[in-house]
Amino acid sequence: MRRMGVIVVFAITALLSMAVMAQQVSIAVLWSGVELDAFKATIAPFEDETGITVLIDEVGRDLPTVLPVRVAAGNPPDLAALPNPGQMQEFVEQGVLVALDNLSNLADHPTAFVDLGMVDGHVYGFFIAADLKSLVWYNPKAFTARGYEVPNSWPTLIALSEQIVADGGVPWAIGLESGPASGWPGTDWIEDIMLRTAGPDLYDQWVNHEIPWTHPAVKKAWEYFGQIVNAPGFVYGGYVGALTIAFGDSPSVLFDAPPGAYMHRQATFIQSSILSSNPDLVPVEDYSVFVFPPISPVHGNPLLGAGDLIGVFNDTPEALALADYLASAEAQEIWCGTLGKLGINKNVDPSVYPDPITANAAMMLAEAETFRFDASDLMPAAVGSGTFWTGILDYISGIPLDTVLAAIEASAVAAYGD
Repeated sequence: MRRMGVIVVFAITALLSMAVMAQQVSIAVLWSGVELDAFKATIAPFEDETGITVLIDEVGRDLPTVLPVRVAAGNPPDLAALPNPGQMQEFVEQGVLVALDNLSNLADHPTAFVDLGMVDGHVYGFFIAADLKSLVWYNPKAFTARGYEVPNSWPTLIALSEQIVADGGVPWAIGLESGPASGWPGTDWIEDIMLRTAGPDLYDQWVNHEIPWTHPAVKKAWEYFGQIVNAPGFVYGGYVGALTIAFGDSPSVLFDAPPGAYMHRQATFIQSSILSSNPDLVPVEDYSVFVFPPISPVHGNPLLGAGDLIGVFNDTPEALALADYLASAEAQEIWCGTLGKLGINKNVDPSVYPDPITANAAMMLAEAETFRFDASDLMPAAVGSGTFWTGILDYISGIPLDTVLAAIEASAVAAYGD
């Protein structure tokens, strides 16, 4: 781990003088539990070196609702962990976010991630970590015992699922319950499939509502999802299980004896849930991943992800200093090394990753030819964290797909102002 003394050079001398430095800076976060503990550990070196006290406003998962209220009341925090780039853009349009073009450590961030924080040519948000979503988790020992091979295409994925059913097993563990956010894990399925069937260009048009939700390419992605979630015997607990099992609890059945299911599609962050239920499991040996397979060869195998986004509301030297520190490799080594997330800064030391699965995911993310951010996080909240989520639940509940897509489209027309 690098010494904090190196960090101080990153712009504190340019941004502020200790003689006029305020003694505190505030940041609102949506993290709790181990994530909150990790963030406190991440900012501790900054506090020690600068003498600035970081006041953490532990808003929690209500941040997407609470933050706009505080901003409207003229009482925003100095910085905030923004729920998604879509809400970031809404704040930019309101004129309440500070441009961060001069943060020195952004020079070490991949262009794809810098672009995600830009609006009208200026940077208003930056990422301190990412999660890779295009992964399928499985139990290698269970695969070996049955003679199953990792699929490398959509047809072989479906064939494997059918074989597992024929052998008396269940291929997929899918859990969509997440309190007020129930349904979101299903949106990741649609996004991964959309990238592989429609391609990144049409994906971008979909995100920006340049094509409607009733477009054939969008409907096709949902129909591919239906080949899994609506197929008899494919999902642990059937559609009721998918709707009622908590997303974090869902993969635990992969490690039952015999396995309750054999595969689980989820992001890198699900590893913490796997280990919380089965702490003695050894990565690669007892659980591993394969990349969500390609569907249309012309589109290759693009990667889907999301990340932890930070914005600045108050243009003070202290706020900018904390922002630049959080964008540094030094800060991200603590954050990612503790949580198993993937660093954005290209100078993050690979040795900080806690296991080979995470290290390999970081390498895949860095080398990806095509990467796209989670679509629902880029859409207006009324759609991305509203009707898209509920649409997943409706579709699995048996509501006709055309009805589901028409309802989402109606909300999109209103949300995008079309």
